[in-house]
Amino acid sequence: MVHTLRHFLILLLVATFAAVAAAQEEPASAPSEPIAAERTIPDDAIAARLSAIFSEVRGLEDISIDVNSGVVSLSGTVSQQGDGVRAVAIASRLEGVVTVEDSIERSLAVETSLSPAIANLQTSLRRAWEALPLVGLAIAVFIIIWLIGHLIASWGAPWRRIAPNPFLAEIIAQAIRFVAIIIGLVTALNLVGATALMGAILGGAGVIGLAIGFAVRDTVENYISSIMLSLRQPFRANDHVLINEHEGKVVRLTSRATILMTLDGNHLRIPNSTVFKAVILNYTRNPERRFEFELGVDANDDPVAAMACGLAAMSRLDFILREPKPDALIKVVGDSNIVLRFLAWVDQSDAEFHKARSLAIRAAKDALEAEGFTLPEPIYRVRLDGNLGAVAGKGTASAPPAPPPERPPRPSAGEREARAEVLDVRPDDHITEKVAEERAATGEKDLLDSGRPVE
Repeated sequence: MVHTLRHFLILLLVATFAAVAAAQEEPASAPSEPIAAERTIPDDAIAARLSAIFSEVRGLEDISIDVNSGVVSLSGTVSQQGDGVRAVAIASRLEGVVTVEDSIERSLAVETSLSPAIANLQTSLRRAWEALPLVGLAIAVFIIIWLIGHLIASWGAPWRRIAPNPFLAEIIAQAIRFVAIIIGLVTALNLVGATALMGAILGGAGVIGLAIGFAVRDTVENYISSIMLSLRQPFRANDHVLINEHEGKVVRLTSRATILMTLDGNHLRIPNSTVFKAVILNYTRNPERRFEFELGVDANDDPVAAMACGLAAMSRLDFILREPKPDALIKVVGDSNIVLRFLAWVDQSDAEFHKARSLAIRAAKDALEAEGFTLPEPIYRVRLDGNLGAVAGKGTASAPPAPPPERPPRPSAGEREARAEVLDVRPDDHITEKVAEERAATGEKDLLDSGRPVE
């Protein structure tokens, strides 16, 4: 590999030197137009014409001119390199000139080089002073157009009537301000005649806008998602929602994020781009919610009787809805038990879902046990090694009679109060109150509009 690369570099160098040598040996290309055999314009006339032209052009006064057979030889010194190039170009355009020999040198004297720069600076300052009234007029026009656009954008009522929510109304107002600035800038630049500058500014703004767009595409995506969410209105404030794996109650929808109050009482900010693409489960939209649980009975028990017993126990609970009715089904029949699944509906506005499910499980379990159904227990196999006779002998010894079961003590007032709290299934309004306090205390704008339908 190394030898191959070395040979390639040697061949490349040889080819380069051959091309340079061929270029040096190649004769000058023939002129595009044929040269006349006889002279039509005298050399003196060409020299006089060039002298008259150079005397009128600043910076070319010190150039010497020599014309022989139509060949113009220019020599002397100039203060700037561009003046020599300019002189050669002028001489080449003159009729009767065959070619131009350039022997002009740039003067390196400080005075010679500094004088044109000072003259150019003075000219620029003078023109700037003369253009001050026009520049002032352009600035005044820009300010007037900007103020008009700002005044139109500040009229909130028309934009609120056009837009479905305040967020879009604010976007329309900002767009009007931006358009007014662009119009004012273009008008001002046209007044001062800086159209080339205007094109450069617009082109640069386009390139910069493209670069910024790639850099902040996540921010732009989040902003667009905020607009779409404000139009869709997927939930209301205080709705109990599940956004992907995040659960809580909605505090507000801002231009950047959706704020939730988790069931633990913590603030959760989710970017609107995530919310817009997420799967949203709203528990509040339909207050009726179904819960389910499973209980097992012995394989020898009648599953239909067990289902009827459990359903009757759940139906006696006040928080269980009569319509839709509770239901039960056999989930699976195992080797030693039958698994039953019970289903019932509750109204979440009247009963807390998890408490209601918990008490329904208790009621069904107690009813099954009271009717003699056996709830399966784990079965363990015990292996005994050693002297089984000794173990059996010890097992046959007379055991003292079991004491009679003690009557459970009567619950105290505190225990009765705690029991009443456990049996209370009314919804817990603590998180709801915290959300209301948060919305009242924070002045941040909310894009949720209760007057518009929820999608």
